[in-house]
Amino acid sequence: MVETTGFRDDVWLDVEGSPLTSSGKMTERWRRPKFGLMQIDITIEDPKAYTKPFTVRVNHQLMPDTELMEFVCQERDANHYVGKGASK
Repeated sequence: MVETTGFRDDVWLDVEGSPLTSSGKMTERWRRPKFGLMQIDITIEDPKAYTKPFTVRVNHQLMPDTELMEFVCQERDANHYVGKGASK
């Protein structure tokens, strides 16, 4: 389990622009329920942005003998998601 806090007030949870504020807490639980499958349950608690905590499950297929791909979201990449010249 990984708990993350201390976010800035203008952070996004996803490419849709779902907010996360400095009051937010993200809890990730990682499981491998069977060979080739990794499940990640992500719970978001943020009383400034949401009325109650919610959990999202992400399923990843693991493929033996392949390299893992890294995804890095950098602030300079934000225009890719919200449109060129959009303000944050």
